[in-house]
Amino acid sequence: MNAWDGSAAGAGAAHAAAVANAIRASGAIVRVPPGEFLRIVGRMERPLVVVAGKGFLSPGHKYLTSYKGLAFYARSPEPLPLPGDTELVTAKSIWIPS
Repeated sequence: MNAWDGSAAGAGAAHAAAVANAIRASGAIVRVPPGEFLRIVGRMERPLVVVAGKGFLSPGHKYLTSYKGLAFYARSPEPLPLPGDTELVTAKSIWIPS
């Protein structure tokens, strides 16, 4: 028996199914550069942004917001200068399906 036996194939299929289910559950997630994320947030009245800071396994700051029915995600090596009226929700982590 080799590394590509039924258990390895089953694990790969399970991972693919989990990612597909996460995408269906969350809807479309649009990855944008930090500058574009700031432009989107700047168009919003009293924006709500979820933020997750640097961690051991996640270098960089992660940001998530919703605008006109789409979820926008950005990652930046430095904190973004969000508008003063932004409501922040600090999360331990933000996971985006790949």
